[in-house]
Amino acid sequence: MSHHDNVNQHKESAGWLVRHRLIVPIAVYAGIFTLSMMVAFALAYNFHRTAQWFGALLVPLLILSVPTKLVVFGWSKQFRGAWRYVGLYDLIGVVRASLVGSFVFVLLYFVIENVWDRQFGHRLIDRDLGNQLRQAVFLLDWAATVGLVGICRICVRLYHEEVHAERFEKQSRALIIGAGDAGEALLREILRTSRERYDVVGFLDERPSQIHRTIHGVEVLGDLDDMKTVCERQRVDEILIALPKTTPREIRRVVEICEGNNLRFRIVPGIADLIDGRMQVSQLREVDIEDLLGRAPVELDVTSIAAQLSDKRILVTGAGGSIGSEMCRQIARFKPKKLILFEQAENNLFEIERELRSAFPGLRIVPYVGDICDAVRVNFVMECEQPAAVFHAAAHKHVPMMEINPGEAIKNNIVGTRTVADAAVENGVPKMVMISTDKAVNPTSVMGCSKRVAELYVQQISEKSSTQFVTVRFGNVLGSSGSVVPIFRRQIAAGGPVTVTHPEMMRFFMTIPEAAQLVLQAGVMGTGGEIFVLDMGDPIKIVDLARDMITLSGLRPEVDIEIQFTGPRPGEKLVEELAIAGENVTPTQHPKIGVWKHKPDDLERIRRGIERLVALADVDNPAAIQSQLRDVVPEYHEEEEFKQHRAEPEAVSPPAVASSAQPASGG
Repeated sequence: MSHHDNVNQHKESAGWLVRHRLIVPIAVYAGIFTLSMMVAFALAYNFHRTAQWFGALLVPLLILSVPTKLVVFGWSKQFRGAWRYVGLYDLIGVVRASLVGSFVFVLLYFVIENVWDRQFGHRLIDRDLGNQLRQAVFLLDWAATVGLVGICRICVRLYHEEVHAERFEKQSRALIIGAGDAGEALLREILRTSRERYDVVGFLDERPSQIHRTIHGVEVLGDLDDMKTVCERQRVDEILIALPKTTPREIRRVVEICEGNNLRFRIVPGIADLIDGRMQVSQLREVDIEDLLGRAPVELDVTSIAAQLSDKRILVTGAGGSIGSEMCRQIARFKPKKLILFEQAENNLFEIERELRSAFPGLRIVPYVGDICDAVRVNFVMECEQPAAVFHAAAHKHVPMMEINPGEAIKNNIVGTRTVADAAVENGVPKMVMISTDKAVNPTSVMGCSKRVAELYVQQISEKSSTQFVTVRFGNVLGSSGSVVPIFRRQIAAGGPVTVTHPEMMRFFMTIPEAAQLVLQAGVMGTGGEIFVLDMGDPIKIVDLARDMITLSGLRPEVDIEIQFTGPRPGEKLVEELAIAGENVTPTQHPKIGVWKHKPDDLERIRRGIERLVALADVDNPAAIQSQLRDVVPEYHEEEEFKQHRAEPEAVSPPAVASSAQPASGG
C-alpha cells in the first residue's frame, strides 16, 4: 500500500471518529458499567451461585443501571473529556458522576419495585431471589464504576505518554531550581508529556527542610550553592528555573554559579500565571539578558498620565524607532483621541501602524511619512492635527557614526529638534517632551554634544513661549536597534568572537518599556524647562554583559566563544554620567525620576551658535564643527584616551559593538 493510500485511510478513520465522536464513548462507558455491575455481584456473593443470580438478578439490574448511568455521565459531560489528558480534576468528576448515577439507580430500583408490586401484585424481581439481593451490590457497583472508569482513563494517558509519546533526537538532562509549587507543576507536566525530551535528575531549593525530600520520585539534591557540583556530577544539560517570584538578582546568581559549565537556562512563568495548577512545557522560555538586568516594575501615576493623554491628540516623532514605537504602545493604552505617527523610515512606520491597529482596533491612528528637518512638512502636520502633546523621539543616535558624519548630527539632532519645537510654538501645542541621552552630560562625542545643544534650545524657548518644553534624559535601553545586545547575539550565533571596546567600559541599562513609561511620567510632571533624569540603577560592565550572554547561550566564555577588546571608538566614554559635574539632581515625587537644576542661558547666544553650526553642516570639516560645538557647549571635550587612540588608528579593529547605543529612536 502506498503512502498516499495510508494517508487516505488514516483520514477516513479519523473522519469516522469525528462523525461518531459520541457513539464510541457511549459504547465504551456502557461496557464499563456492565462490567462494574458484574464485578459487584461477584464480590458481593464471593463468586458463588453465579449461574443462579446472573439471569434473574443481574440482567434486570443492568437494564436499569446502564441507561441511568449513561444519562447521568452524559449530563455531567463525561463523554467529552480527553482521556489522554486526565488529571486529578477529571477523576474527581468521575467520582461525582458515579455517585450521582448510583444514587439515582438505587432510588429508581426501590421506587420501581414498590410500584410494580402494588400494580401487579408481585415484584419485578422474583421475591425469593429479590430477598437474596445483597444491598452491598449497590455500594460495590459504585466503587467498581469509579475504579474501572479511572483505570481506563489512566491507561489511555499512560499509552500516549509512554508508548505513543513524541520522540526527540536527544534527551536533555535537566535540573529544576525550586522545589515549590511551580517546580512540582513543571515536573508533573514533564513526566506527563515530555519525558522523552527531559530527564529530570533532581531539584535544588534554598529551604533546608526540602533537601533530600522527593517529589514524584525526584530528589531535592541540595541548595543553590551546590549547583556547580551537582551539574558536573549529574552531567546536567539544562537548568530549569521554576521559582514563583524570580528576581533578576536570583537569576543572575544562578547564571554566575554555572558560568563555564556549558549549560542552557530556561525559566517558567510565575505560579500566579498558571491556570488550574497546570504547567505546560511549552511555557518554558530561554532566560534572556533582560531577566538578569531587569528591575522592579515601574509604578506610574496613572490618573495624572490619563488626564493629559486620554481623549487627546498625541504626536510622536520617530514613531518607528525603538523608543518611539514603544512610546506609541504605551500612549495607546491611555486611549488618546488620535495617535499621530511621524516617521522618516517608511517601512518602520508601516510596521508600527499595523501593530497598533491590531492591538488597539478602536484607536484612531494617522501615519505621516516625513523628515523632522522639513519645516514645511512638520508645520503642515501640526496645523492639521493640532496635537495636545508632542513626544520627540526622532534622532541620530550612533556615536561613532556621528563622529564620521558630524554635519548630519547637526542637521537631525539640532535643526530637527529646533524645527519641531518652533512648529509646536507656532501651532500652540501645550506640551512637548524631548527624549535626550546621558551622553549629553559632559559630552565627549558629536552625537552627545548635538543632543546637549538641542536640550539648551528647548529649555530657553520654553521660558519665552506658552508651550511647556520638557526634556527626559536616560542611558542605554536593552534590545534597541543598534544596541549592544542584538549585536552580541549575532556574534554569538556566528561562533564569535564577541567584540568589546574596553575591559572597563561601563553603561547604564534599562528596558525599553521601563524607559517609555518613565518618559510618560516625567512628561506629565514637567511644567516647562526641566531636564528630568531617570534612575538607571548601577552601571554594568560591557564585558560582564558579554560573558552573561555567552553563558545564557549554553556556551563558555573564552572557551567556546572568544572575547576580543577592540579599543574605544570615536567619541566614547568609559563610564557615562547622568548629571553635569557641579550641578545637583533633586528628587521628585517619583522615586525613579530626578530633575536637574540647570543654569539659565541666553537664547540668542544659542540661536547664533546653531546658525553657525548649520552653515558648517554641509562642509566637510569635522574640526570646525567640533570647535563651534565647543563654543555653544563649553563642557564638550574629547576623552584623553580616545585622543591617544585616534593618533594610532592602525591599532584599532573596525567598529563592531554599539556599546554606546542610545535610547532615542531613529527618525
